Amino acid sequence: MKISWLLAAALSATALAPHSALAQAWPSKQPIKLVAVFPPGGSVDQVARILSIPLQAQLGQSVIVENKGGASGAIGTAQVAQAAADGYTFAVVFDTHAVNPALIANMSFDTRKDLEPIALIGTAPMVLATHVGSEFKSFADVVTAAKAKKNVSYGSIGSGSLGHLAMALIGKNNSLDWQHIPYKGGGPLMNDAVAGHVPLSIGSVFVTKPHIDSGRMRPLVVTTSKRSPDLPNVPTMAESGIAGFEAPAWWAILAPAKTPPEILKRMNEEVNKALKNADIAKKLDAQGIDIVGGSPEVARGFIDKQMEIWAKVVRDNGIKAD
Repeated sequence: MKISWLLAAALSATALAPHSALAQAWPSKQPIKLVAVFPPGGSVDQVARILSIPLQAQLGQSVIVENKGGASGAIGTAQVAQAAADGYTFAVVFDTHAVNPALIANMSFDTRKDLEPIALIGTAPMVLATHVGSEFKSFADVVTAAKAKKNVSYGSIGSGSLGHLAMALIGKNNSLDWQHIPYKGGGPLMNDAVAGHVPLSIGSVFVTKPHIDSGRMRPLVVTTSKRSPDLPNVPTMAESGIAGFEAPAWWAILAPAKTPPEILKRMNEEVNKALKNADIAKKLDAQGIDIVGGSPEVARGFIDKQMEIWAKVVRDNGIKAD
């Protein structure tokens, strides 16, 4: 019995040795890749680039941001899910990550099984905004036009994005008739919104606020239950007649499943350290992001809840991917 136990222990130690050695050597082998799952110019790209700087300094290794957009973030996330689980590839995802399993048929990865959360970076209100020269001076004006069937249209970062789902939910629950115009990320959306090519835009405060600050966009309403400290004069949906409405944008970092737990723990610690860096916190706060951080379990619980909420909206509204 004793010999069998010792043999089992030896075999177990042998099996764990490669993982342990890998974790000890990490990240000396090669540059770390942060896959931003949306195109350049949007909030995911900006968050990834902001975080890459302190992570590079803390880890003593190059941290490269690679943009891999498409399918509301699913293409880039699939690349990470299928990458080697060695701690050199991570995904920076957006709120669409929790929507895609319900929205996209036959995804090449399982969101829960093939990815491990590292940390929830933060959340932010989304803001419905319009060009400064628009006829819409308030959300009430938008509601009035929609009820009068005046062909009200709004742009989002893509079909099935949280902005799209939020507007679909509000429209259905309040008999409001408006049309969705999907874009391929926050950059293209804001380019058209600033130019007045789309009457309304819904996107995170992160991606919209610079254009509000420049005076080119007028904010109408935010999608969280409390006003944004960054847009204190902008009312919430609840204040504008849509009671109990809550739809925050959010960002998280994920790793391929089976990444050694020692690396997951270290990366979580380094991300949290970066989020506590005064300069980084200031940059994220300036774009309307409320930093969350914390453990991988906090991130997983949040993401799982978001998946439940928005899967129901997708089903109830018959929303399809592009």
